[in-house]
Amino acid sequence: MVDLAGLELKELEDFVESLGHRRFHAKQLYRWIWKRGVTDFAQMTNLGRDLRAALGTAATVSTPEVVRRDVSEDGTQKFVLRMADGRQIESVFIPDTPAQTFCVSTQVGCAMGCAFCLTGRMGLVRNLSAAEITAQVRLLARTLDLLDKSFNIVLMGMGEPLHNYDATMKALRMLNEPVGLALHPKRITLSTVGLVPMMDKLAQEPLMPNLAVSLHAATEETRGAIVPLNRKYSMQDVIDACKRFPLAKRRRIMFEYVMLAGVNDSNEDARKLVKVLAGVKAKVNLLPLNAAAGIPFERPDDARVNEFAKILVDRGLMVSVRKSRGRDIRAACGQLIVEGQGRQSAAQRLAAEL
Repeated sequence: MVDLAGLELKELEDFVESLGHRRFHAKQLYRWIWKRGVTDFAQMTNLGRDLRAALGTAATVSTPEVVRRDVSEDGTQKFVLRMADGRQIESVFIPDTPAQTFCVSTQVGCAMGCAFCLTGRMGLVRNLSAAEITAQVRLLARTLDLLDKSFNIVLMGMGEPLHNYDATMKALRMLNEPVGLALHPKRITLSTVGLVPMMDKLAQEPLMPNLAVSLHAATEETRGAIVPLNRKYSMQDVIDACKRFPLAKRRRIMFEYVMLAGVNDSNEDARKLVKVLAGVKAKVNLLPLNAAAGIPFERPDDARVNEFAKILVDRGLMVSVRKSRGRDIRAACGQLIVEGQGRQSAAQRLAAEL
């Protein structure tokens, strides 16, 4: 059975033609799946009976199973989804941000091992396919009645998107397809901890999402202590890649900075961060730590966060302080984890495909 959930439009046209039917039917089929959220071929009434019968015997449209759906007091929703092989991931819906936003996973677990992130404690279990990445969007949009409304996507769920490069880019092309959801690249933000070769590869793509870089420190020493990847690609390597990255007019690279009390939140850290970002079209997004059991850091108080932000603003940087959403259901940044799925050792995690 061919899984149509993982096919781009041209691949779908080829498949329809292989069944002995005309290629234009693929656009009708694509619209049913992506614009209307319909996966039952029998309900696709503008397709001929013969084609529907052929699809029923040769194809399927995979959709994850919703294992659990939690709703936060602030309206954030977390979906625990089970894949066909039984592996589970988490996706998050964040309303009114100011647009509706889906936080989507690209891997089961994560190989990056950042010291403040629960997902990293899972290790990397496996990559998600393009079908599994896009299915999260399709499922959330259908469940939340947003298929015909505007929403944003952030690839900031479980996993490092650039560590699963090919599937991630295929997923973005599928979501961008005009006869489907037609999601403009400006509505997509891809977050990376700094896989420099993949950042350079992304810079050559015709479909260019917004880029967010997880920096989290203002010195090589501090970043090396909390972001293991810094041992392979230094902070300066990452900054240099950002300077090479093409940006459209009025667009900036977002630098995510998780604030850890007593680790990277001093006034001196703020002044050093200004120097690090000199020459980069940057916006800094400060994220006071979402503390959790097993994470050996504390959240700085609001006064410390505000003073840090003021130093950046006074020196000309664009700054936002992210309001934590969904903390009561463990849906906030760095809190996504599904226990008991098998994990790699720390050594394997650091070495995996880097």
